[in-house]
Formats: sequence, structure tokens, C-alpha cells
Amino acid sequence: MKFCIIGLGRFGYQLAVSLAENGMDVMGVDENESIIASIRDQITQGVCIEIMDEASLRSIGVDEMDVVIVSMGEDFAQSILITAILKKRLKVERVIARAIHEVHKEILTLIGADHVVLPEKEIGIKLADTLSSPFTDIIRMSHDFSINQMRAPLSFIGNTIRDLRLFEEYNIHCIAIKKDERIYAIDPDHIVTEGDKLIFAGNNDDLTQLAKL
Repeated sequence: MKFCIIGLGRFGYQLAVSLAENGMDVMGVDENESIIASIRDQITQGVCIEIMDEASLRSIGVDEMDVVIVSMGEDFAQSILITAILKKRLKVERVIARAIHEVHKEILTLIGADHVVLPEKEIGIKLADTLSSPFTDIIRMSHDFSINQMRAPLSFIGNTIRDLRLFEEYNIHCIAIKKDERIYAIDPDHIVTEGDKLIFAGNNDDLTQLAKL
């Protein structure tokens, strides 16, 4: 896939580098030449242009990208204008925009952003979940449903996943196992051993009950 990151502040810079490390085709765009110089060797292409100019954005092929990410959330007006140009004038298929607060998010959504992220808010929620939960590596799917990782309780050891009857007894599913920092789909006949890192999915209240075992 081809990605374009417009605005290479802390958020945009890290996003661009990480996407490139994941094998994606990444164009980074910023008005600061020194930033472009520092990132150019880490991504597919770094371009220094006037990012508020529609003709300049069109000239570098932004309208041909699969995904364009507007990452300069600190500048409220600038991010709104660029998002509008991308969706209304350049007809970019998928635009993701960074917002700094809920009103900003609502405006970006109204002008056509396909997805809006609030990084600071999302990191805060993630940290709060981690600090207040017995689980590690929490992925919140909704307000009351999560995917969580936990070392196998002592009562699980020596049993197969199938025999534990997790859905029947706890209303949750064991969906994977983590080994050597890699995650694998788990066989229902896997025999749980001490130290197994199991990944569960379910309602938060049910997962909390499981953590008490």
C-alpha cells in the first residue's frame, strides 16, 4: 500500500518510520527541509513543499495514494483545511486525520475524514487500562469488550483449552498464545503449561473474574 504522511512532527515522523519498517511505501511531506533531510533515508520518499497548496499536493501525486494521513493536529485550522482539500478537491480515497480534542474530531469528521484519531486520549486510556487491570497488553475493542493477555492460572495447568470449557464456565474465549514475543492461534487440544501467556477475548467483567483465579 502507498501511504502519505502530511506533517512530520513527533507523531507523524514516528508513524512514517514505523510504516516504512513494516514494508509499506511511504511518502513523508513537510514544510521543514531539515525534518525531510533527517527522515529521507528511512522512508520511500521525503518531500518538502508548501502543504497548504493544492497544486503542490497534486504535483507530488498525493491524489494517487491509498491512504493519506494528516498528522499536524496541533494546528487546528491547518489540519481542517488540508483534510478538506484532500477529500473535496483531490478526491483522496482514504484520509485519516489527527485531532487534538473532541470538537476538532467532530469538524474533521463533518468535512469528510474517513477516520480521526486522538493519540493523546487513546494513549491515556491505554495506560489507565494497563495500570488498573491484572492483564497485560490490553486491546480495548469497545467500552466493555477487550482482548487481554495473562499468564495461565495455576488451575489451568495440565488441562487442554477444550477441557477448560472457558466459554461455558466464564463466557470468554482463549484465542491465541504468545511465545517468544510472537502470537499464534491456539489449538483447542493445547495442554496448558506453567508460564503460558494466553490471550483471551470477552466482556471486561468476565475477564476480571478470570483474573481472580
